[in-house]
This record gives sequence, structure tokens and C-alpha cells, in this order.
Amino acid sequence: MPVRVELPYHLRLLAQLASRDVELEIASPVTLTLVLDALEARYPMLRGTIRDHGLQKRRPFLRFYACEQDFSNHPFDEPLPPEVAAGTEPLLIIGGLAGG
Repeated sequence: MPVRVELPYHLRLLAQLASRDVELEIASPVTLTLVLDALEARYPMLRGTIRDHGLQKRRPFLRFYACEQDFSNHPFDEPLPPEVAAGTEPLLIIGGLAGG
């Protein structure tokens, strides 16, 4: 089963996607690194928008969620939940909100 990734509007617009879901074939174990590598390989215009070019750290104001858990500060090489690897639950990339 492919891994499903849901992107926020601004990244969908940049990648010229009509759908909010992207399906990617990822080898097991499924990690954030592998998902982001596959996403950036398919949509090169997203390189540098989700993670920094040099340090490969998550960009501020972006968060990663899977199975109602925040994976934003987890190591990128940590396996994601089996539901994400099986394609039954999506990996959510969410643009943060600021202000007040």
C-alpha cells in the first residue's frame, strides 16, 4: 500500500496539486526522512519548503502528525506508526498558525 501524505494548501499550490493527498511508495520501515525524500523527488519544487536545504531540519511553522500524534520533534529516522506505513492513516503536514 502506498503511504498517504496530506499537504497544506500553500504546498499543494506550489506543487500544482488538485488533491490534498499524495500517495508515495516507500520502502519499509517508513520514516519521515524517507517520506520527505520521496515527496521532494516527485515534486522538486517542494525542496527547501518543508525542511532546510543544508541541515534537513523541519521548517518553522510546519508540523507533522500521524495517528493523532505530533511527530514534529521526533527524530526523522524514527519509524512512523504501522497505520501510516499501511496507508490506512495519512501523514499530515500542517502549516502552523501564529498571531493573536
